[in-house]
Amino acid sequence: MRLPLSQAPRLLRNIFIALAVLVPGTALAEPSAIYLVRHGEKASIGKDPALTPQGQLRAQNIAGILQRTGIQAIFSTPTARTLQTAQPLARQLGLQVEQYDPARPKALVDKVKTLRGPVLVVGHSNTLPELVRLFGGEPGPDIADDEYDRLYQLTLDAGGAVRTVILTSLPASASAP
Repeated sequence: MRLPLSQAPRLLRNIFIALAVLVPGTALAEPSAIYLVRHGEKASIGKDPALTPQGQLRAQNIAGILQRTGIQAIFSTPTARTLQTAQPLARQLGLQVEQYDPARPKALVDKVKTLRGPVLVVGHSNTLPELVRLFGGEPGPDIADDEYDRLYQLTLDAGGAVRTVILTSLPASASAP
């Protein structure tokens, strides 16, 4: 039996839909892991404060922690402190830091979900919990104003559920415990 040529597009569409349902990993790209971290310690003055020396050290430590995770993309808000936190890892991996608007978290989530491979997102204490929720994770307790060491790792389990692991970045100074 031959299918009329006019039916071919419909048949192809139906095959694509069936594959999308039966083999979800091939239908839509999903990052293998999403890491989210708050910027390092910041100066206490100025409208757009830079990182303090401790914050710069923390940014280096975050780069050290994540350098072997296979990060494929790095996102940061446009503030000096988040960009400075993202830069050490971006330099090590030869990646550009892509800026996102913290007032449009859903747009970032939608973009990240189209990517493959691990991704780093650098944000703020008041924006990271919402991002974690939008990615399907559990953010845990609120991030305190003086808390700079929380590092979220979000991964998909075999059933497609998001698994949240809350890690800590290395101390901000060599003398810290």
